[in-house]
Amino acid sequence: MSRETDEEREKRYHKLFDEIDVKKTGKICSNDFIDTFKKRNHPLQNSEIAIIEIFHAFDSNNENYIDYKRFKEYLIQAEEQILHGFNTLDLDNDGRLCKDDIRHYLKNYLNIEPSDAEINKFFNSLDYRKDGIITYDEFRDFLLFMPRLHGSRIRTAYQFFNDKLEFTNSEGDVTVLDDFLKGFGFFLAGGLSGVISRTATAPFDRVKVFLIARTDLTSTFLHSKLEIENNIELLKHQKITEPNKIKSPIIKAAKTLYRQGGIKAFYVGNGLNVLKVFPESAMKFGSFEIAKRFLCTVEGVDDPTHLSKISTYLSGGFGGVVSQFAVYPIDTLKYRVQCAQLDSNLRGTQLLIKTAKEMYSDHGIKIFYRGLLAGVTGIFPYAALDLGTFSTIKKWYFQKESKRTGIPEDDIKLPNHIVLSMGAVSGTFGASMVYPINLLRTRLQAQGTFAHPHRYNGFFDCARKTIMREGYSGLYKGLTPNLLKVAPSVSISYLCYENLKSLFHLE
Repeated sequence: MSRETDEEREKRYHKLFDEIDVKKTGKICSNDFIDTFKKRNHPLQNSEIAIIEIFHAFDSNNENYIDYKRFKEYLIQAEEQILHGFNTLDLDNDGRLCKDDIRHYLKNYLNIEPSDAEINKFFNSLDYRKDGIITYDEFRDFLLFMPRLHGSRIRTAYQFFNDKLEFTNSEGDVTVLDDFLKGFGFFLAGGLSGVISRTATAPFDRVKVFLIARTDLTSTFLHSKLEIENNIELLKHQKITEPNKIKSPIIKAAKTLYRQGGIKAFYVGNGLNVLKVFPESAMKFGSFEIAKRFLCTVEGVDDPTHLSKISTYLSGGFGGVVSQFAVYPIDTLKYRVQCAQLDSNLRGTQLLIKTAKEMYSDHGIKIFYRGLLAGVTGIFPYAALDLGTFSTIKKWYFQKESKRTGIPEDDIKLPNHIVLSMGAVSGTFGASMVYPINLLRTRLQAQGTFAHPHRYNGFFDCARKTIMREGYSGLYKGLTPNLLKVAPSVSISYLCYENLKSLFHLE
């Protein structure tokens, strides 16, 4: 292991910088960087795209130049990662690597089955002293200017030297296309995961909306005296003689929905839900990933996993706001459909079209955005707490497992049951914190319907009247079924998203 002092390391950094800063301006531009690497005996000297990748890693602020401060910051961070990797490879802790160490790491940490020829080629590339062993200095110097693709410099180097990673096209078209496809992949993974989770938990959402829309349950099938008299034969057949003994509002709501529409009643509006949730979830996760990468440039880090907590939470809030704007009109229409009379002759698409026409005819396009301010106000903290908390817990888990097992954080696998638990915690926490805002927004969207005939003059008027009629507890009506929906919904969503990211090779 290197016993380099701080002074020696500083001199080495200055020497490296001076070698690249051929014009002695104190700032290294991309052309200087490329020219220097082409002249140096570097493994990637003939691969301009690879050199540009390295330059961008240094140029964290995207200013197209590197000063000594950023140069040093990158080297310090890179060497910390390289030292961690060396210690993981060095099985017997003797400060030297042999071929068996390399083979063990590739097989057990990177899931690569190397052949003897591949091991020899890769090992000989690192062993530039040609003495049969690799010291830390050799390991560090070799990987220091190696792109960290897919989270691992070792993987990049191994694939490159064994012709499994090709850098071609000096114009960079391949890199641009790869970035585009990766960005699209985040949106696609997010959209698919949202559709799956929302469909699986649709009945919980239906009960939640049912409870939110009604200020009491006297209008439900179980409590309406007129309907009991008109349906006495049905009640006898169902053996319900004392409906008032049912005290749980969730059970009342569920039984009412079932008697008025059967199993299908729990999926009223789900077709619209799916139509809404794909772009909503796609925009949420996709915007979240974009925001994280943008804030990486602001903070000067080269990986979203190194972002500060505040930036991670802000990225989550941004993703939520973008998704809310994108699908808000569909959201409003869905609530209006769910609050229509269940015994209506209209069903499905006919009910959807009729509701949309009536909304537009009565109030124009603005009715589709009723409660938007409340929605955005509520979605930012919710998405920030949900996505931010999940990412924070995930990062903590990787750090804990890395310390426990000695495996680099980038190589830790996230078990599905852990993803489900993390999703349940983050989703429940976020939903509980902002539920009153969500309730008021829903009532603003549903006002004037069969289920919720009350009308309001805005968000604060809705809050005041809700508290007057139902007390402060009314702000949390429907919270239990909402949480019963949120926990599995968010868990399933994250489970699908994490696995789809792995399937699409997005991280």
